[in-house]
Amino acid sequence: MAFQQGLSGLNSASRNLDVIGHNIANANTVGMKTSRAEFAALYASSVNAASGVSTGIGVTTATVSQSFTQGNITVTGNDLDVAINGNGFFELAMPNGSLAYSRDGQFKLDRSGNIVTNQGGQLMGYPTDAAGTRLSFETVGLSLPTGGPIPARPTGAITAEFNLDARAVPAASATPPTPLSTYGTSVMAYDAQGMEIPVGLAFQKTGVNEWTVQRSINGGAFAPSDPATVLRFEQDGTLRTVPVLDADGNVLQPASVMPPIMLTSPNNPNATFSATLDYSKATQFGTSFAVSNITQDGYRPGELTSLKIEENGIVTARYTNGQMRAAGQVALVNFRNTQGMAPTGGGNWAATFASGEPQRGEPGVGRFGSLRAGALEDSNVDLTGELVNMMTAQRAYQANAQTIKTQDQVLSTLLNMR
Repeated sequence: MAFQQGLSGLNSASRNLDVIGHNIANANTVGMKTSRAEFAALYASSVNAASGVSTGIGVTTATVSQSFTQGNITVTGNDLDVAINGNGFFELAMPNGSLAYSRDGQFKLDRSGNIVTNQGGQLMGYPTDAAGTRLSFETVGLSLPTGGPIPARPTGAITAEFNLDARAVPAASATPPTPLSTYGTSVMAYDAQGMEIPVGLAFQKTGVNEWTVQRSINGGAFAPSDPATVLRFEQDGTLRTVPVLDADGNVLQPASVMPPIMLTSPNNPNATFSATLDYSKATQFGTSFAVSNITQDGYRPGELTSLKIEENGIVTARYTNGQMRAAGQVALVNFRNTQGMAPTGGGNWAATFASGEPQRGEPGVGRFGSLRAGALEDSNVDLTGELVNMMTAQRAYQANAQTIKTQDQVLSTLLNMR
């Protein structure tokens, strides 16, 4: 009797429609991977099987497989949206303590600064220092310091690049005297509390290829020239960095070496600290005085304003003081058999014995794909193909129902025989 075959066909066709309906329902789900019902024929063992006259007993759903092909990447502009372009999964520490794996990169910041998903799973990655150098191969939950400002950094080095006019007349010969402001510049330094310390620098020509440097700290008067603070230039206009010696090794003309300056905190006159001066790129050419660059390495405290995730997974935090610091590196995970992963809902999968152990690595290295911040990976469901598959599954369901109907008519005819 064909009731069993028809019934198995109905069950399989219904399961196929379930899978197709699931795909269609998730056509717009971020990171969704399409599924496919795969069927297998059923045969009963019999002594006649070897003669080739064994009759099949129906069909079964062998498995529901998933296609992990790349989905389209859509730009969203949200810094916490991340798409994987290539192989790999995000690793998530779920609230129940388990690990999950996902292609859904719609991340958020919780009140503790943790980078989490909509289901509360914390994004896992490698710890790094502020420069982005990995500190460990063990993954940890990625967090941003949102609880308070990053501390200030006192100025420890000042670097200036400028040109002094070689046509200038030495101060002793100038009539009228050249004002200090003619060849001067300034920079804002910081103490350990992030308070500003104005530093003024004035240059005065004192001889052939020689200039003295005078300094003003915290808006005070320029200190008298120190004999040690002299810039000496070679005839080609570059700064002299080594002394000129005679045949006996005696110093004829010393090199230009700037001693450090002492800075005083505006909040505490007794709190002083030193900062080095780097004038190594200063020049003396026959053109107007100009400062091309002047920098210092201190900064005030800063609050977190935004973050950026690079292609290699480095999470960089931006602060109101202009500083950028790495807060970790997103890790990607892959498996020998992705088909063996078990979907757990919410766009997540779990590792199983069939999938193998997780293999972790950096984005863009080896077989791992790169990351695209401000973008999301669309579902890889082909909506047109799924609608065609649905019509095919519907016809299969109708045909199996017709098989049962026909068998019922045959059976009725048999029972009605007189």
